Amino acid sequence: MASARINPSILSADFVNMERDLGRIATADYVHVDVMDNHFVPNLTFGPQMVGRVQDVSPIPLDVHLMIADIDRWAPGYAELGAFSVTFHVEAARDPVAVARALRERGARAGLAVKPGTPIEPYLELLPEFDQVLVMTVEPGFGGQSFMPETMPKLRALREARARLGVDTWLQVDGGIADDTIAIAAEAGADTFVAGSAVYGAADPAEAISRLRERAQSAWMEP
Repeated sequence: MASARINPSILSADFVNMERDLGRIATADYVHVDVMDNHFVPNLTFGPQMVGRVQDVSPIPLDVHLMIADIDRWAPGYAELGAFSVTFHVEAARDPVAVARALRERGARAGLAVKPGTPIEPYLELLPEFDQVLVMTVEPGFGGQSFMPETMPKLRALREARARLGVDTWLQVDGGIADDTIAIAAEAGADTFVAGSAVYGAADPAEAISRLRERAQSAWMEP
Protein backbone atom coordinates (compact mmCIF):
# COMPACT_ATOMS: atom_id res chain seq x y z
CA MET A 1 0.00 0.00 0.00
CA ALA A 2 1.15 3.53 -0.74
CA SER A 3 2.10 5.83 2.12
CA ALA A 4 -0.66 7.40 4.17
CA ARG A 5 -1.68 10.80 2.88
CA ILE A 6 -1.77 13.57 5.48
CA ASN A 7 -3.78 16.68 4.55
CA PRO A 8 -3.59 19.40 7.23
CA SER A 9 -6.66 21.60 7.45
CA ILE A 10 -6.04 25.31 7.26
CA LEU A 11 -9.15 25.78 9.35
CA SER A 12 -6.63 25.53 12.20
CA ALA A 13 -4.16 27.95 10.61
CA ASP A 14 -3.72 31.65 11.35
CA PHE A 15 -5.84 33.30 8.65
CA VAL A 16 -3.85 36.54 8.97
CA ASN A 17 -0.59 34.67 8.33
CA MET A 18 -1.87 32.12 5.83
CA GLU A 19 1.14 32.05 3.52
CA ARG A 20 3.44 31.47 6.49
CA ASP A 21 1.24 28.70 7.83
CA LEU A 22 1.05 27.03 4.42
CA GLY A 23 4.84 26.91 4.43
CA ARG A 24 4.78 25.17 7.81
CA ILE A 25 2.99 22.16 6.27
CA ALA A 26 5.08 21.85 3.11
CA THR A 27 5.97 18.24 4.00
CA ALA A 28 2.30 17.20 3.91
CA ASP A 29 0.67 15.62 0.87
CA TYR A 30 -2.10 18.16 0.29
CA VAL A 31 -3.57 21.17 2.06
CA HIS A 32 -7.19 20.70 3.10
CA VAL A 33 -9.23 23.83 2.42
CA ASP A 34 -12.61 23.99 4.18
CA VAL A 35 -15.13 26.19 2.38
CA MET A 36 -18.21 26.94 4.50
CA ASP A 37 -21.13 29.21 3.62
CA ASN A 38 -23.09 29.54 6.90
CA HIS A 39 -26.03 27.81 5.18
CA PHE A 40 -25.12 24.16 4.71
CA VAL A 41 -23.13 24.32 7.95
CA PRO A 42 -23.36 26.92 10.76
CA ASN A 43 -19.99 28.48 10.09
CA LEU A 44 -18.43 30.82 7.55
CA THR A 45 -14.88 30.62 6.25
CA PHE A 46 -14.01 31.83 2.76
CA GLY A 47 -14.97 31.49 -0.89
CA PRO A 48 -13.40 31.28 -4.31
CA GLN A 49 -11.29 34.44 -4.06
CA MET A 50 -9.47 33.18 -0.98
CA VAL A 51 -9.15 29.67 -2.39
CA GLY A 52 -7.64 31.15 -5.53
CA ARG A 53 -5.02 33.00 -3.51
CA VAL A 54 -4.21 29.91 -1.46
CA GLN A 55 -3.78 28.07 -4.76
CA ASP A 56 -1.34 30.78 -5.88
CA VAL A 57 0.95 30.54 -2.86
CA SER A 58 0.58 26.99 -1.50
CA PRO A 59 3.69 24.77 -1.75
CA ILE A 60 1.45 21.68 -2.03
CA PRO A 61 -1.75 20.94 -4.01
CA LEU A 62 -5.19 21.87 -2.73
CA ASP A 63 -7.73 19.38 -1.40
CA VAL A 64 -10.86 21.56 -1.32
CA HIS A 65 -13.78 20.47 0.87
CA LEU A 66 -17.01 22.27 0.02
CA MET A 67 -19.50 22.53 2.88
CA ILE A 68 -21.85 24.77 0.95
CA ALA A 69 -25.36 24.73 -0.48
CA ASP A 70 -26.24 24.59 -4.20
CA ILE A 71 -23.24 22.39 -4.99
CA ASP A 72 -24.39 21.63 -8.51
CA ARG A 73 -23.95 25.31 -9.35
CA TRP A 74 -20.82 26.22 -7.42
CA ALA A 75 -18.55 23.17 -7.29
CA PRO A 76 -17.17 23.32 -10.87
CA GLY A 77 -15.80 26.80 -10.28
CA TYR A 78 -13.43 25.50 -7.63
CA ALA A 79 -12.00 23.01 -10.09
CA GLU A 80 -11.44 25.87 -12.51
CA LEU A 81 -9.31 27.59 -9.84
CA GLY A 82 -6.80 24.77 -10.21
CA ALA A 83 -7.58 22.69 -7.12
CA PHE A 84 -6.15 19.19 -7.26
CA SER A 85 -9.26 17.74 -5.63
CA VAL A 86 -12.75 19.09 -4.96
CA THR A 87 -14.97 17.24 -2.49
CA PHE A 88 -18.65 18.08 -2.08
CA HIS A 89 -21.37 16.82 0.24
CA VAL A 90 -23.91 14.41 -1.16
CA GLU A 91 -26.51 15.98 1.14
CA ALA A 92 -26.18 19.27 -0.79
CA ALA A 93 -26.18 17.81 -4.32
CA ARG A 94 -29.14 17.27 -6.61
CA ASP A 95 -27.14 15.04 -9.00
CA PRO A 96 -23.86 13.87 -7.39
CA VAL A 97 -22.68 11.93 -10.45
CA ALA A 98 -23.18 14.94 -12.74
CA VAL A 99 -21.24 17.15 -10.32
CA ALA A 100 -18.39 14.62 -10.16
CA ARG A 101 -18.22 14.42 -13.94
CA ALA A 102 -18.17 18.22 -14.22
CA LEU A 103 -15.24 18.37 -11.77
CA ARG A 104 -13.29 15.75 -13.68
CA GLU A 105 -13.95 17.52 -16.97
CA ARG A 106 -12.32 20.61 -15.47
CA GLY A 107 -9.23 18.72 -14.38
CA ALA A 108 -9.90 18.10 -10.68
CA ARG A 109 -10.31 14.87 -8.79
CA ALA A 110 -13.92 14.46 -7.68
CA GLY A 111 -14.68 13.70 -4.04
CA LEU A 112 -17.94 12.79 -2.34
CA ALA A 113 -18.43 13.61 1.36
CA VAL A 114 -20.99 12.15 3.77
CA LYS A 115 -22.01 13.45 7.19
CA PRO A 116 -21.86 11.08 10.19
CA GLY A 117 -25.59 10.38 10.00
CA THR A 118 -25.73 9.77 6.24
CA PRO A 119 -25.83 6.09 5.20
CA ILE A 120 -23.10 5.08 2.76
CA GLU A 121 -24.91 2.11 1.20
CA PRO A 122 -26.76 4.07 -1.53
CA TYR A 123 -23.43 5.29 -2.91
CA LEU A 124 -21.27 2.17 -2.85
CA GLU A 125 -22.07 1.19 -6.44
CA LEU A 126 -21.19 4.72 -7.56
CA LEU A 127 -17.55 4.49 -6.44
CA PRO A 128 -16.21 4.42 -10.03
CA GLU A 129 -17.59 7.95 -10.45
CA PHE A 130 -15.50 9.33 -7.59
CA ASP A 131 -11.77 9.65 -6.99
CA GLN A 132 -12.28 10.06 -3.25
CA VAL A 133 -14.95 9.49 -0.61
CA LEU A 134 -14.74 11.54 2.58
CA VAL A 135 -16.30 10.01 5.66
CA MET A 136 -16.86 12.79 8.17
CA THR A 137 -15.83 11.63 11.64
CA VAL A 138 -17.37 14.72 13.26
CA GLU A 139 -20.34 16.87 12.34
CA PRO A 140 -19.10 19.30 9.68
CA GLY A 141 -18.77 22.95 10.50
CA PHE A 142 -16.16 23.42 13.21
CA GLY A 143 -12.66 22.19 14.01
CA GLY A 144 -11.55 20.71 17.32
CA GLN A 145 -14.40 18.20 17.74
CA SER A 146 -14.05 14.67 19.11
CA PHE A 147 -13.61 11.70 16.78
CA MET A 148 -16.75 9.57 16.25
CA PRO A 149 -15.73 5.89 16.13
CA GLU A 150 -19.29 4.89 15.21
CA THR A 151 -18.56 6.09 11.66
CA MET A 152 -15.95 3.36 11.08
CA PRO A 153 -18.39 0.79 9.60
CA LYS A 154 -18.79 3.16 6.63
CA LEU A 155 -15.08 2.93 5.93
CA ARG A 156 -15.15 -0.85 6.11
CA ALA A 157 -18.08 -0.95 3.68
CA LEU A 158 -16.27 1.41 1.32
CA ARG A 159 -13.08 -0.62 1.49
CA GLU A 160 -14.98 -3.79 0.61
CA ALA A 161 -16.85 -2.11 -2.25
CA ARG A 162 -13.64 -0.64 -3.61
CA ALA A 163 -12.03 -4.08 -3.73
CA ARG A 164 -15.12 -5.67 -5.28
CA LEU A 165 -15.44 -3.00 -7.97
CA GLY A 166 -11.71 -2.90 -8.69
CA VAL A 167 -11.38 0.89 -8.33
CA ASP A 168 -8.72 3.03 -6.66
CA THR A 169 -10.98 5.52 -4.88
CA TRP A 170 -9.19 7.17 -1.95
CA LEU A 171 -10.91 6.88 1.42
CA GLN A 172 -10.55 10.03 3.47
CA VAL A 173 -11.51 10.87 7.05
CA ASP A 174 -11.95 14.33 8.53
CA GLY A 175 -12.62 15.22 12.15
CA GLY A 176 -10.83 14.52 15.40
CA ILE A 177 -7.85 12.89 13.68
CA ALA A 178 -4.89 12.86 16.07
CA ASP A 179 -2.21 10.54 17.42
CA ASP A 180 -4.74 8.42 19.31
CA THR A 181 -7.41 8.14 16.59
CA ILE A 182 -5.59 7.93 13.27
CA ALA A 183 -4.80 4.24 13.74
CA ILE A 184 -8.50 3.47 14.32
CA ALA A 185 -9.41 5.10 11.01
CA ALA A 186 -6.50 3.48 9.18
CA GLU A 187 -7.45 0.02 10.44
CA ALA A 188 -11.00 0.56 9.17
CA GLY A 189 -9.74 1.41 5.68
CA ALA A 190 -8.85 5.10 5.52
CA ASP A 191 -5.78 6.04 3.50
CA THR A 192 -6.13 9.84 3.45
CA PHE A 193 -6.34 11.81 6.70
CA VAL A 194 -7.36 15.40 7.41
CA ALA A 195 -5.79 16.77 10.59
CA GLY A 196 -6.14 20.33 11.82
CA SER A 197 -5.25 21.03 15.43
CA ALA A 198 -3.10 17.88 15.62
CA VAL A 199 -0.77 19.52 13.10
CA TYR A 200 -1.11 23.25 13.66
CA GLY A 201 -1.30 22.84 17.43
CA ALA A 202 2.05 21.04 17.49
CA ALA A 203 5.31 22.81 18.21
CA ASP A 204 6.73 21.29 15.03
CA PRO A 205 4.04 20.73 12.36
CA ALA A 206 6.45 18.82 10.10
CA GLU A 207 7.23 16.38 12.90
CA ALA A 208 3.51 15.99 13.64
CA ILE A 209 2.81 15.21 9.97
CA SER A 210 5.54 12.56 9.94
CA ARG A 211 4.31 11.00 13.17
CA LEU A 212 0.69 10.82 11.97
CA ARG A 213 1.77 9.20 8.71
CA GLU A 214 3.84 6.61 10.54
CA ARG A 215 1.03 5.76 12.96
CA ALA A 216 -1.42 5.21 10.11
CA GLN A 217 1.00 3.01 8.22
CA SER A 218 1.80 0.98 11.33
CA ALA A 219 -1.93 0.27 11.73
CA TRP A 220 -2.04 -1.15 8.20
CA MET A 221 0.74 -3.60 9.05
CA GLU A 222 -0.80 -4.90 12.27
CA PRO A 223 -2.48 -8.35 12.02
